Amino acid sequence: MSAIDEKVRRVDLQRVEKFRFRVSFGSDIADLFVDEPPPLGSGSGPDASRLLAAAIGNCLSASLTLCLSKSRIEIASLGTEVVLTIGRNAAGRLRIVRGDVRITLSASAAPERLRHCLQMFEDYCTVTASVRQAFPISVVVLDEAGHEIHRSEEPAEGFR
Repeated sequence: MSAIDEKVRRVDLQRVEKFRFRVSFGSDIADLFVDEPPPLGSGSGPDASRLLAAAIGNCLSASLTLCLSKSRIEIASLGTEVVLTIGRNAAGRLRIVRGDVRITLSASAAPERLRHCLQMFEDYCTVTASVRQAFPISVVVLDEAGHEIHRSEEPAEGFR
């Protein structure tokens, strides 16, 4: 990658109390408070795992939205659910061991017309493509009637 292709994203964190931190994204974006769930913190904000789940879901949703928009396919609704499974590694440390994403899409096009975007949108999601190097992430896209129109990887038990 050339230097001209590189982008930098910066956030600053400041401890407020115990496990609660203020996250600053820059002058034009509101601060966010994060916190660990009890018993460590008070759960007054999302924890790191939930932020990662939100980043994965947002990136996939935005990537699919961009492709559909460029293909002139109108989106009536798009909802995304992300489930991260946390388990222990060989050393007994808690780690995210897999992710499962379910996108429900209502669009003004038949599945045949959607095929192009459904085949490529995951490849353009920077966050998911990067995180997949650490753990598997399955993605399922359903139409508004709940019929599966796209799948990558086998989903975890929660999405069968």
